Amino acid sequence: MRTRMRWRCDLNRGPRELKAEPRSSRGLRVGEVVRKSKETQLKATVVLEGRGRVKVATGLAFVDHMLEQVARYGGFDLTFRGTGDVHVDPHHLVEDAGIVLGEALSKALGDRAGITRFASAYAPLDEALARVVVDLGKRPYLSYNVALRGRIGTLESEVLEEFWKALSIHLGATIHVDVIRGRNRHHIAEATFKALGLALREAMAIRPGGGVPSSKGLLG
Repeated sequence: MRTRMRWRCDLNRGPRELKAEPRSSRGLRVGEVVRKSKETQLKATVVLEGRGRVKVATGLAFVDHMLEQVARYGGFDLTFRGTGDVHVDPHHLVEDAGIVLGEALSKALGDRAGITRFASAYAPLDEALARVVVDLGKRPYLSYNVALRGRIGTLESEVLEEFWKALSIHLGATIHVDVIRGRNRHHIAEATFKALGLALREAMAIRPGGGVPSSKGLLG
């Protein structure tokens, strides 16, 4: 709970603190999603007006690491818990993580009135450099130009594309992901997720003037 400090000024003693008042959660953009299937059981909560506070546990350590990058660089709070049939294949859990995160962010955005909508960001990680461009205009499309092959830890890196596909659809976003350069698979993947967080942070921000961010008066 955030607090707002109240102060009283004494001409002889200067300002002194009176008390801390809890700041109401009203007005915060919050989204919560629960998804249960025969393959995965996942729950996510996001608070867009957060501080990048993250608690993630899916059973796939690298996916946890990537979700943390998105939230921290996106500046939103994320609690993401769940399990999946990773004994069969990580595919189901990776894809469903994209579904649940996309739906939670979409719920938090509501009607999307007043958001910036368009944003782009670059993120380097050592020799790797990635760019992500997003449009939160409720038109799902993914252009994924990431030539990842082989394992990152225990995860087949090719399956990460399924996360991005699901995120684009369920967030209602056009997303272009480009790796400009890179050699290390971990660095390449992490740079794309960091760039996603940075781009989302700007695109989800409220701009002066408000209103629907579309020349046709509606999104989609």
